[in-house]
Amino acid sequence: MSNHPSEADARLPHTRASLAADLLALGVRPGSTLLVHASLKPVGYIAGGPHALVLALRDALGPDGTLVVPTHTPDNSDPAVWQAPPVPAEWWPVIRDNMPGFDPAVTPSRWMGAMAEVVRTWPGAQRSDHPQVSFAALGRLATEVVYGQPRSGMLGPDSPLGKIYGLDGDVLLLGVGHDSNTSLHLAEYRQPSAPNARLGAAVQTADGDREWVWWEDVDLDEGDFELLGTDFEATGAARVGRVGGALSRLMSQRAAVDFAERWMAENRKP
Repeated sequence: MSNHPSEADARLPHTRASLAADLLALGVRPGSTLLVHASLKPVGYIAGGPHALVLALRDALGPDGTLVVPTHTPDNSDPAVWQAPPVPAEWWPVIRDNMPGFDPAVTPSRWMGAMAEVVRTWPGAQRSDHPQVSFAALGRLATEVVYGQPRSGMLGPDSPLGKIYGLDGDVLLLGVGHDSNTSLHLAEYRQPSAPNARLGAAVQTADGDREWVWWEDVDLDEGDFELLGTDFEATGAARVGRVGGALSRLMSQRAAVDFAERWMAENRKP
């Protein structure tokens, strides 16, 4: 993020204390499990940057709360399906043979934002070992949330998303839209006609070597999540407000996923 205040942000520089106050005013529940998707740019200037934001989130959650973030590695995937940008077919075997195996202790997340990386590298952080859609967590239930994420069914009921659902956790979209709401994928696993896809990634083996693995999973599609999220907000089930300068949305994950299950059944065509 830029370290300079924007002209649009009329308040004083945001601080750990002011951001924690904003989070509590929005409705963050002390002691809860909270999955956060965040973009720092809309927040505006923060004294201390993403580090201060993580401290503010932990302050709002309190000593019994659990902070969860996505630490996905979408570039660790089959290059044959890459679109942004695509790569030549002659590159595919080279990439599959040489992509470093995913190591939850050291592999950085990609395109998840600076805050997610701060959480991932925080002392005591726990991270799931899925090679494409891992999550990191800090707090009382961190290990329970991230442990045992299956390779197939990667965002399904046995994933960290499913664990958060079972814990009646919340989702915070901090400066991002509903297209970033990974929890909505959980509803796709409940669709009886959900299409499947063949996925691949490089993993680290028990002896420290690496190998390329394949698995079958639901063919996930967030293309209609903005429309779905707009309809969900229209029910009044999401709390909308500012965290710093960022328009943010806080919601019960269960409420969002249950709504998405019904919405997909009615609006997605087989």
